[in-house]
Amino acid sequence: MLLRPTRRDLLRAGAAASVGLGLGPAFAQAELPPTPECISSQAETARQTEGPFFKRRSPERSQLREPGMAGRLVDLSGFVLTRTCRPLPRTIVDLWHADEKGVYDNAGFRLRGHQFTDTEGRYLFRTIVPGDYSFRTAHFHMKVAARERPVLTTQLYFPDQPKNLRDPLFRPELLMRIARTGDLVRARFDFVLDMS
Repeated sequence: MLLRPTRRDLLRAGAAASVGLGLGPAFAQAELPPTPECISSQAETARQTEGPFFKRRSPERSQLREPGMAGRLVDLSGFVLTRTCRPLPRTIVDLWHADEKGVYDNAGFRLRGHQFTDTEGRYLFRTIVPGDYSFRTAHFHMKVAARERPVLTTQLYFPDQPKNLRDPLFRPELLMRIARTGDLVRARFDFVLDMS
């Protein structure tokens, strides 16, 4: 019988390996609980609209913060998993979002980037907390693409935002887990793809 690693096993291995990968505190201190807790036959992460601001060919990078950029710092990390909780290495995770004033860069690639998950299915972005705008609450846009599978397009939300319940696109199952340490926000979301 094939034994699958438990969620706790994944977290311990991820924290131990993070130091060797140079991912440092974002993974080594990853005590944030998983979102969602992965269980056998887990439903895939909810899909949401791409929105009008997606741009193809974002740069491959995890550091989206630029020197002198205004906004509260946030490290967004997590795993990409199958419905049976198997980590998915070499999966593309693409992130784009507004700046602290709620404005998207449509001329260039500011606050846009993608990366590949590591061998344990982990990803990490270092960026800023986006501002809200119009009827939208603060959110991240995400695309997750595994080989030979349909792309998952969704949005992630911050808990306790005043506009969450007034935003018609807000979905509570897409809330990130958040911890604040000084000026840094640590956020976590684990994506589940429709794969076994």
